[in-house]
Amino acid sequence: MASHSCTAYLYLNITLTTGSKITAYQAIKLYRKLKADNIFTGKEIFSGDHVLITEASGKIIEIIDTRDAGENIEYNKGLICPGFINCHCHIELSYLKDVIQPLSGLVTFVQAVMANRNFPLDQRLTAMQNAADELYETGIVAVGDICNNGDSVLLKKNSPLYWNNFIEVSGFVNASAEKRFVAAESVARSFSTLSFPYSIVPHAPYSVSKKLFELINEKSSGQLITIHNQEEKSENDLYKNKTGEFLKLYESLGIEISCFSPTQNTSFQSWLPYFTNGQRIISVHNIFISQEDINLAKNIFFCVCINANLYIEESLPPLDLLIKNNCTIVLGTDSYASNRQLNMIEEMKTIQKNFPSVKTETILKWATINGAEALGITETFGSFFKGKTPGIVLIENIDEGIFSPATKAKRLL
Repeated sequence: MASHSCTAYLYLNITLTTGSKITAYQAIKLYRKLKADNIFTGKEIFSGDHVLITEASGKIIEIIDTRDAGENIEYNKGLICPGFINCHCHIELSYLKDVIQPLSGLVTFVQAVMANRNFPLDQRLTAMQNAADELYETGIVAVGDICNNGDSVLLKKNSPLYWNNFIEVSGFVNASAEKRFVAAESVARSFSTLSFPYSIVPHAPYSVSKKLFELINEKSSGQLITIHNQEEKSENDLYKNKTGEFLKLYESLGIEISCFSPTQNTSFQSWLPYFTNGQRIISVHNIFISQEDINLAKNIFFCVCINANLYIEESLPPLDLLIKNNCTIVLGTDSYASNRQLNMIEEMKTIQKNFPSVKTETILKWATINGAEALGITETFGSFFKGKTPGIVLIENIDEGIFSPATKAKRLL
């Protein structure tokens, strides 16, 4: 590799207006040599004695020793890593930035989202584009996005990001299940025009009836689905005893739940058995998950959205419990309705601030290779393996291997 130059010369034959020809030289970059204080490969952190070699397009060639890299090395102060995978976002709720007061509690938050659905379309579209720009610029390359309508289709058609679209359906009354599912199928058809995957998924245990769960299971065989899980203690209260804050939500919405019978189990233990057709599942939030729940978890990715949890009700996810059980953890930003930014590095900083024993290398795995595995896109994203085009991010201002308040991330490729 050291014998190769970083540039080559392309001969251009230029015809002048007089009809004569001249030959010019134009330098073009065939590949790039990127060096930093450290390189995170998606699996481990390498020292600054290594150089990442890529094609101009960002396709990975290899990581080699600096001594073998030759000239024209581009040095960056900080840590280079693959692009981030945001496994849980609601891009269509971007218009709610700074609209819903923090620390409102989940039930009040849900009511506020429902009460603010009628913003003008042009305002919603502009907010989505601004949010997508932030996702891209801060190093996110792929998004697991929750969709309740087709507003984001045009944005995604022209987006440099990869989008896995989860068409969300809800309805807590069995009688309305088929009607709700048919409406979700209609939304799903609008996403079929894109080159990205989509699936119909449940919103949350407190908003999906038994019949609707059964329909989703029937239609999602072998697919990737996601669900908001145990974001609030009342979710478990509902399924165990038919008590708690969600009863107030149903009453305020005029939803009759006399037909609902508690299972005497946690919500996780109640919804998980519905999925019997080989689905892969991203379970989001999981704040009130228990050891007994985790014992039942198979083929589950646990998504942490820590800043949203703090925003809504100042709760922390049980990371120590998930780590102790070797759960596969991934990260998400949630939406502007419940977050001040859609920036994955801010999620990582907040995790390490509240869980200082979690190593930077571990958190980076959650944000890269684990996320790629969850979305099923490891052939392209998640690590600096030869042939991939995972995006390249520079993380600056890491203090002795630890995220600091000044730590920030930006896209290099």
